[in-house]
Amino acid sequence: MTLPIALSRLANMEVHLRPETESRLQELASKTGREPNDLIEDAMAGYLQELAQVRGMLDSRYDDLKSGRVKPVDGEEAFANLRRKSKSDARRARS
Repeated sequence: MTLPIALSRLANMEVHLRPETESRLQELASKTGREPNDLIEDAMAGYLQELAQVRGMLDSRYDDLKSGRVKPVDGEEAFANLRRKSKSDARRARS
């Protein structure tokens, strides 16, 4: 199924969905009484907002690392610390 999506200041856009995705979209539209185009618009708006927030957070963390405000942590060391803490918490819980 191809659904045209009207975007402000942009021409209509077509979205090509896999049959299983289309089926789920149609089912949700039927259950909610909303148009499939509206559901897609809401989903894309939410996704793009979340993507912008994640991108902003990653850029901020990179800037913190680059400036030296935050020191990098070795991944293996961090996981080893978590495992030790988890074992310690488990022992305390049994006591």
